[in-house]
Amino acid sequence: MVAGVVLNKTFYSHDGGRNWTMQLVESPYGVFGDPVITADYKGYFYFAHLSDPEGVGRASDRWLDRIVVQRSVDQGVTWSPGSYAGMRHPADQDKHWLVTDPRTAAIYMTWTEFDKYGSADPQHKSRILFSKSVNQGISWSGAIPISQIEGDCIDSDNTTEGAVPAVGPDGTLYVAWSHGEHIYFDRSVDLGVTWLERDIIAANQIGGWDIDIPGLGRANGMPVTGVDLSDSPYRGTIYINYCDQKNGPNDTDVWLVRSTDYGETWSEPVRVNDDPPGKHQFFTWMAVDPVTGGIYIVFYDRRAHADNQTDVFLAASFDGGSTFENVRISEKPFTPNPTVFFGDYNNISVNGGVIRPIWTRMDGNRTSIWTALIDLHP
Repeated sequence: MVAGVVLNKTFYSHDGGRNWTMQLVESPYGVFGDPVITADYKGYFYFAHLSDPEGVGRASDRWLDRIVVQRSVDQGVTWSPGSYAGMRHPADQDKHWLVTDPRTAAIYMTWTEFDKYGSADPQHKSRILFSKSVNQGISWSGAIPISQIEGDCIDSDNTTEGAVPAVGPDGTLYVAWSHGEHIYFDRSVDLGVTWLERDIIAANQIGGWDIDIPGLGRANGMPVTGVDLSDSPYRGTIYINYCDQKNGPNDTDVWLVRSTDYGETWSEPVRVNDDPPGKHQFFTWMAVDPVTGGIYIVFYDRRAHADNQTDVFLAASFDGGSTFENVRISEKPFTPNPTVFFGDYNNISVNGGVIRPIWTRMDGNRTSIWTALIDLHP
């Protein structure tokens, strides 16, 4: 098991997550956060992150000039110098995600391109880009835009952000992202060469993806896309998991929508958290077990507290997302400090009932990274 932590750390465990070894990762293109880890079905791991080739961060106009991907062929012990996608300077490249095709080992990546990150100039736009590698991360195809509607560059609700790709059982590519008060969906049936002429609205995201959570400097409800690759009755079903405040600014909830017709039509949202109304659940992430088809969603939860104390919950569905069971997986609550950067997302890995969520907690000014060892034996 391999984990990535902002800005430039990776951890590996060769005993199922009980013990971990940390290392600082370097690349000639820089390592500047937004860590994303995935593995292919040959056992290679890939660590995608933001770039900082001059090593001075925001002080350089080369900051965020590409998305960097480093590879490990020894289970996360060492990493290649890296390859990259989306070198389109002076545009900025941000908020990427990866998925690998279990049939071909191809790697697909989507992310947001900003004409100029953080700019309020209406002439500066954002869009979703796509690239792929067919040689295990050695090189990447030229980036192409796949979103029809462009957003602004403010890095808020009206910016196109949160693209997470997924692969169906037949190799169809799916991706969803947020913009305005909608979640948009796109697909490709030819390995990413062409995409839908018109993006599909999969869900309304009332209030947008930029969410105000008390005690946090910033928080988002960006969507996570997954597909059931198992031989369960729900094989091929597409799921999108996200957060919003459709029930009011004091009641952030976790939601799931699903499609059984390649994303043409979508279900009504299912509320994942099963507490009474009125509390915050936020920073959701989802994984679909490729062996069993179970859906697992990890999120922060304040249902048990009247203040900003925060627990970590896991929700699981074994009926295709119709119903969810919720369980607290953190040992004790924590209270975030709004003056300390908390991060932008968590993650969860599931395979054959072996479940490993990863999350951040905060004690005073100190953040720490945690997992839970959850093993189901159907």
